[in-house]
Amino acid sequence: MVTLGINAYTPQETIELVSRAGVKKGKMRLDKVFLSSVSAGALLSCVAASCLSVNTAPWYQENAPGLIRTMGAFVFPYGLVLIVLTGADLCTGTFMYTTVSVLHRRLSVYNMLLHWFITFWGNLAGSLFIVAIIFGYGEVFSAEPYRTEVHNFVTKKQVTPTFHEIFLRGIGCNWLVCLACFLGMQGRDLASKVLGIWWPIYAFVSLGFDHVVANMFFIPMGIWLETPKLSVGLYVWKGIIPAGLGNIVGGALFCGAYYWYMYILMQPDIPVDGMYYDRVEGIEVKGPRKNSDDEERNEYSYKNHDRRRDVADVPTIGVSTRA
Repeated sequence: MVTLGINAYTPQETIELVSRAGVKKGKMRLDKVFLSSVSAGALLSCVAASCLSVNTAPWYQENAPGLIRTMGAFVFPYGLVLIVLTGADLCTGTFMYTTVSVLHRRLSVYNMLLHWFITFWGNLAGSLFIVAIIFGYGEVFSAEPYRTEVHNFVTKKQVTPTFHEIFLRGIGCNWLVCLACFLGMQGRDLASKVLGIWWPIYAFVSLGFDHVVANMFFIPMGIWLETPKLSVGLYVWKGIIPAGLGNIVGGALFCGAYYWYMYILMQPDIPVDGMYYDRVEGIEVKGPRKNSDDEERNEYSYKNHDRRRDVADVPTIGVSTRA
């Protein structure tokens, strides 16, 4: 008989875990950060390609575009599942992680910005590798009707929208992406993590929001296949800049700063599985961390009280307690 239950951290514990993860990411060796972000960019590019493949349905694009977008959106979340569960670094996710750590005064602004910079270029390198080597020279989308679908998709994604529209879509996108990271960290078991990640990603793809790393595959793929009116300059101006800025606002402010304000600001230290975070050493220590002399005196008095109680409970058979 199978029993179902909820086994998850509280929101307070989860944002504490986010803060600790941000410190670990921000202090990781730079070569490892770059390689980890290359892996994330490559994985997400494969997922973006799956989405394009699902969308290649001309009849549905003409008669039921919402339905085919929904089907593609249901496929796309496996990308973030792969990235989160393998520990790869996506710059859009680190916008939340490291921001919470900086607000928590556990990480410097310099380390945060450096991590953003390296993960961005690592994601771009991984994406361009997949675009050129695997899908470009591999001619995965060169034949019809895939080539036409790439042209149509990229035109709607990049050529037609204005700068401010892409920026606003970027805010909504990374708000949901970072919420998926938050929920994935909240789950204790693998199935809970997968479900927590899946639905926010499904939401952002089905709504057509803009993710700067996903666009690192979509738009270069369109350039490779010679989409009309699309150029590298247009991609930088209307693809990277507005989507990236929107993703920063959505992830760092609307998600990271919000949960920090709600659950960390002016609150006592939060233990996770009985472990407190030591700000000085940057390590986890067992049990409550003593913050003041008053707490030490209180703990000493509690221990003495418990010791006196234990002594009082000891049987005194055959022992005289009178002087």
